[in-house]
Amino acid sequence: MIYDAEARLWLLSTPSSSYAVRLGPGDALYNAHWGRPLTIEQARTLPPDREELPAEGGGRFGAASLQIRYGDAVRGVEWRHLGHDIHEESGGGRLSIRMADRHYPLEITLHYRVRPGSDAVERRARLRNAGTEPITILRCDSAAWTAPPREDYRMTHVVGDWGREFHLRRGPVPEAETVLTSRRGHSGHQVNPWLMIDAGDATEDHGEVWSAALAWSGSWRMTLGRDQDGRAGWTGGFGHEGLTWRLGPGEELETPVFTGMYAPDGFGGTSRRWHDHIRRHVLPAPDRVRPVIYNSWEATEFDISETQQMELAERAAGVGVELFVMDDAWFGGRTGEHAGLGDWWPNPDRFPNGLTPLIDHVQRLGMRFGIWVEPESVNPDSDLHRARPEWVLHQPNRARTEVREQLLLDFSRSDVAEWAHGWLDDLLTRNDISFLKWDMNRPFTEAGDDVWIPYIRNVYAVMDRLRADHPDLLIEGCASGGGRADLGMLARTDQIWTSDNTDALQRVAIQHGYTQIYPACTMGAWVTDSPNRITARLSPIHYRFHVAMAGALGIGGDLRTWSEDDLRWAAMLVEQYKRIRPIVHGGRMYRLGDWAVQYTRGPETVVFVWQPTALRRVTSPVRLRALDPDGLYRDEETGALHHGAVLMSHGLPRPLPFDTMSELVRLTRVAHPSAGRAGLDGIEEELPA
Repeated sequence: MIYDAEARLWLLSTPSSSYAVRLGPGDALYNAHWGRPLTIEQARTLPPDREELPAEGGGRFGAASLQIRYGDAVRGVEWRHLGHDIHEESGGGRLSIRMADRHYPLEITLHYRVRPGSDAVERRARLRNAGTEPITILRCDSAAWTAPPREDYRMTHVVGDWGREFHLRRGPVPEAETVLTSRRGHSGHQVNPWLMIDAGDATEDHGEVWSAALAWSGSWRMTLGRDQDGRAGWTGGFGHEGLTWRLGPGEELETPVFTGMYAPDGFGGTSRRWHDHIRRHVLPAPDRVRPVIYNSWEATEFDISETQQMELAERAAGVGVELFVMDDAWFGGRTGEHAGLGDWWPNPDRFPNGLTPLIDHVQRLGMRFGIWVEPESVNPDSDLHRARPEWVLHQPNRARTEVREQLLLDFSRSDVAEWAHGWLDDLLTRNDISFLKWDMNRPFTEAGDDVWIPYIRNVYAVMDRLRADHPDLLIEGCASGGGRADLGMLARTDQIWTSDNTDALQRVAIQHGYTQIYPACTMGAWVTDSPNRITARLSPIHYRFHVAMAGALGIGGDLRTWSEDDLRWAAMLVEQYKRIRPIVHGGRMYRLGDWAVQYTRGPETVVFVWQPTALRRVTSPVRLRALDPDGLYRDEETGALHHGAVLMSHGLPRPLPFDTMSELVRLTRVAHPSAGRAGLDGIEEELPA
């Protein structure tokens, strides 16, 4: 990080980009550059462009990142620069630029951080009321991002709903304001808190892309604007329109991190930079192996028993599962959706001796044990609600809205959060539980202004305490599928349950959108029954496995009904997955089209190809990426040898068979010219003519 006092300019540098901010007229802070690397001498020549955190007032008429109302009803901010602090870190650093209002006692600090080996620029803001009267915050975004002038702009984001999350959309940026938002209290199935912009010419491999993702698991909003001069930029942060916060004397409001990423090498380069950043700097345990999971939900739903779970565990162990997860209905009076949520003790009829016999049985089979919980919800028909009806989200003179026969506990209350941590900690302490599936199945209703932010922060705090006290615990974040997938949740979980829709064909599109930002090691993916329980689609077992093996593999079908042939294939495919797991989870991902993906780590490469439908065959060769053009690659299944240059220019030579609808190819680089003749001995005669 470099500060030029004469130019009043700060320059942040990453391996592939530079980010420059400078003080402009009236002491407002402006972006000067975000893009290809610049020297400080080059950055000095750039004028202030757009404000880093635009407020209301004066000649500003675009979307405001910061909206303030003081006690005398005056709005907006007139900036005054107070100073800055730079903290150098090995390969990165932190910058804090301290600002204030010229008249009112409002202090605003803009924080920046760059991490070693990452092209990400992390930004957040902190507001402090330094006066004696309250201040009303109408909007406080984490950051505004400025795209440089281009002939045209295109936006990329995802859309969806329950069961069809993360569907990629790419289209022109209209001349107006475009708002992406979730008002539901979680990051949302319908849209996800990230956005990409390019000049309309980027491809998977080429072109500049600017992107940003918000680390927040509650309601959020991003406003993308393109003005009459054709310029584009966006602002974003927590909350949604209509929410306000009261900042009392001496109080502070800190926003979540909003991370930006510049990539000069297309959408693929953008995704790989995000994957690297998340694995290195976001995930709490990035090197932890994600085990092969069996989850009992689709096999049993609410009708469970100790004997039945033991039988499923035996089948799961037989196909190579490493962690057995018992889902809903193990607790209280939970025999359906209508009752029991909130009563977190083993159902005495189903588990008369508690969980110990089942856990011991699972461990004797060589697996670890995991369990489903939904700490944020409660059924009206529960002992907890009868004892603590005031603990649910509610407002005076308003009905309490039930969703799935549930109410939402008010996690903004410290006593509710403490209760949740208490029973979760006790559950983990009394039982040898390695994995929590933390679910959240309904949106906020009847929530006041003072709920939305502390609610999410208390959820984070409970998760953080559990991880600190139980360091080997794995957590999967779930919200009726992918309703809470974001950088805030990934900072506390090991993986995300991507979607309740496990149909392999539809999962290809869901996983294509998810991995635009988030890495494969975090993408929970199950193999379930055929026909699929949601779509009734029939799918071959290889196809179902090959789709799920491109993420964090799990099995969720009723193994008691699988044929012996399917069980044998499952065991073989699970074993194959364990061999390729380090490549899929730790390698670099290359999208080879909508229906093919490649993972490469060192000399090893894994390629998945899926057939779109039973009537549409993928017959053209799939061209690979990022191989050594001078290297020789061995197909570990067939033993065939291929030149790296040929694989990249002409592709894999064989089409998909009709019976599997998919193919997995594992390649290993076995020779390189730098190895000399010794590296080619015994190989040359095997090459194809």
